[in-house]
Amino acid sequence: MSLLREAERCVANQYSHNFNAFITPLARAGQWLDRVREADERQEQGTPKSAVDGRLISVKDNICTRDLPTTCASGILEKYTSPFNATVVDRLEAAGAVVAGKTNLDEFGMGSNSINSRFGPVKNPRRDASGEFLSAGGSSGGSAASVAADQCYASLGTDTGGSVRLPAAYTGTVGFKPSYGLISRWGVVAYANSLDTVGILGKSTANVRDIFDILNEHDHRDPTSLSVFSRERIQHSLHNPQLTSRLKSTPLRIGVPVEYNVSEMTSSVRRAWAHSLAHLKKQGHTIHSISLPDTKHALSTYYVLGPAEASSNLAKYDGVRYGTRAEGPDGDGRPDGYLYANTRGEGFGQEVKRRITLGTFSLSANAIDNYFIQAQRVRRLVQKDFDAVFTAKHPLAAHGTGITKDNDVDVIICPTAPSSPPRLSDLMDKSKPKSPLEGYVTDVYTVPASLAGLPAISVPVTVSGEQEAELAGIQVIGQYGDDHLVMKVGEMLEGKHLD
Repeated sequence: MSLLREAERCVANQYSHNFNAFITPLARAGQWLDRVREADERQEQGTPKSAVDGRLISVKDNICTRDLPTTCASGILEKYTSPFNATVVDRLEAAGAVVAGKTNLDEFGMGSNSINSRFGPVKNPRRDASGEFLSAGGSSGGSAASVAADQCYASLGTDTGGSVRLPAAYTGTVGFKPSYGLISRWGVVAYANSLDTVGILGKSTANVRDIFDILNEHDHRDPTSLSVFSRERIQHSLHNPQLTSRLKSTPLRIGVPVEYNVSEMTSSVRRAWAHSLAHLKKQGHTIHSISLPDTKHALSTYYVLGPAEASSNLAKYDGVRYGTRAEGPDGDGRPDGYLYANTRGEGFGQEVKRRITLGTFSLSANAIDNYFIQAQRVRRLVQKDFDAVFTAKHPLAAHGTGITKDNDVDVIICPTAPSSPPRLSDLMDKSKPKSPLEGYVTDVYTVPASLAGLPAISVPVTVSGEQEAELAGIQVIGQYGDDHLVMKVGEMLEGKHLD
């Protein structure tokens, strides 16, 4: 199929199947047809710019684009258009890719089901047995839905505590979170700087890898981007003979954390996990039980650190320097009222207000030692747990380059989410309000890798159920810098129907 026909089909799907995946669809993106035709000509001549030349890539609406609004699905940025592109957008366009529109999300990336949006909830292209729409996951639910509905070739999302991997698991797509610092965050609207990572969603791991290889470069404008020297250290460590032999002559040692066997896990997810491990064992790899003792503290640690950083990052949205200002007098017109009270009250949604409040409390003088500082200490313990079980040492740690350990594991395999996606109608039913904690617990398997900055990928696996086949997301986690190994292992499981 020509690139033009593929692009036209994707655009047709954007309008014929409305899953509310897009805030700004491709029709407003300018002269995309000419760009795709030019890519078609390059392909015919055998001189494509890259593997994604002429492909439509949707972009989560918290990643800045010059030609399209960047709203973060929030009322406070409803009229904002960035004067520049994010680095990841510039690099994709330089590789010939075409931005396929801006996708819907949980406001400022805060949520697990993509229902906290100024523009309404995202609908999962998958439905349950009764035909009810399911949650698309969050916060990158629009990005995942646009890929699952064949409305684009692939999509960029952001992953703070699982916001790419969870939607991938719910929609049956592939979602990859790279090692922290490999992909530039310049031009990405910040939620939690020490956790935010640009992630990639696609129909296959091969598609994801093509995009990752384009974006995996140092960016001098991003202070969190790994330097060229640090990238060389990672490559040097991976050239250790014990590590280069993995998947070639040496079978993988696969870790299974005992702490991940939580009571919230449903039988279908447990079955998918067990069948995935059995499949890898048949391929000659060995399965080993491991312990990550501080995992039980990871979720609460994340929900201290994330909101704390968010309360700082979102302080600038006051309708004076940034943001859309509310109508009428602010502060209720009282002399002692706050200048921006109404603007922030109207502009931010309930979940954003909740996390700002949580973060402001944990950073307050009376609470910072018991909450924020303690959470930072636990975060370090979570990272040490991972370092203790991987064969490869952390390449950027002291004396870590090129040194390996015996009798540890190469990757960790676990579920992406503890349960199947909930019904959208249940989440939106105001007569039966859900506790925010019910949404937070869905991040239990994704948060640890985010706290440690490790690469992780979610791939879809289908297993036979009692009545019909059931789809689940299986997650592969690797040591820092082991991104390509994580993707290779993901490919072993991706799309498998396991009995």
